[in-house]
Amino acid sequence: MKILANRKIKVLFGIVLLSISIFTLISLALIGFELEHSALYILICALCMALTILTACVKYFREENRILENASAQIAEYLSGNRNARIECNDEGELYRLFHEVNSLVAILNARAENELRAKEFLKDTISDISHQLKTPLAALNIYNGILQDEAEGLPAIQEFTKLSEQELDRIGTLVQSLLKITKLDAGTILLDKKTEHVAELMEDVRRHFSFRAESEHKEIRLSGDGQITLSCDLNWLTEAVDNLVKNALDHTRSGDFVEITWKQFAAVVQIIIKDNGCGIHPEDLHHIFKRFYRSRFSKDTQGLGLGLPLAKSIVEAHSGTIEVESEVGVGSTFSIIFLNQTFDT
Repeated sequence: MKILANRKIKVLFGIVLLSISIFTLISLALIGFELEHSALYILICALCMALTILTACVKYFREENRILENASAQIAEYLSGNRNARIECNDEGELYRLFHEVNSLVAILNARAENELRAKEFLKDTISDISHQLKTPLAALNIYNGILQDEAEGLPAIQEFTKLSEQELDRIGTLVQSLLKITKLDAGTILLDKKTEHVAELMEDVRRHFSFRAESEHKEIRLSGDGQITLSCDLNWLTEAVDNLVKNALDHTRSGDFVEITWKQFAAVVQIIIKDNGCGIHPEDLHHIFKRFYRSRFSKDTQGLGLGLPLAKSIVEAHSGTIEVESEVGVGSTFSIIFLNQTFDT
């Protein structure tokens, strides 16, 4: 029997069988010798046998419980990030076979995690190298385009061409920088410099970033929230995330529309909300908008790169936050960023 492969179970069975055997022999002897009060003696022997078996069972199950608690603690340790956590399995039996399989699974997961980390590092380094290599030709193309603009006075067709070229060069530069940021976040090579910041000041910076564009497009950026609310975050990265959400809102609103940024603090969370009254997001797209390079068939007229929202999501999650979206076509969209207070330790 496989159950008897375990040494401790063998000992327990041995104690039980030995106790029953001794009780049986003593009982037969007492009956055979026809001693006075033999029934009482047999009862006492039965009680001793039961006590012995009960003691052995309690000791066995207490030891098994200790082993299982240790295994549970090691699993929790691994889940908390300790990749060296292992369960002791230096005995035989089905339970220790299970522990061995768990340890094997841990080794496989560690190997895959290391491979994924190396792949992410390789991707990050590759994109970093490409971005650096592209900076020089992009800078040269911008200079050439500027020279063409200067020489194209009085030539409307060439001026229009150089203006379009400038827009496309800017898009390439933005694409390269966004890819580099996302791969750095994916690879976990960015250490967030968290400090306590006033949310109102952060949002005022965001509004300043887009004030010229909003004014030229006849749109309004509204701010609403308590000026005393603070948040422990990396100011530059979180500003980048909110910037991308506000830019997305401006991209999908029309002249006369608004983008409203509000922030609130509750008992356990700080919430930042970016709301607009633009064209909204089609239900078909709601579950895909945070995918990289995703382009909706309902917004072909918008000149986006499909990286702004994924980058915002990566930054928020790097701050241990969550981001959610609600939208209705023709009514507008609302993006909610939520941070738990206990995650704000620097």
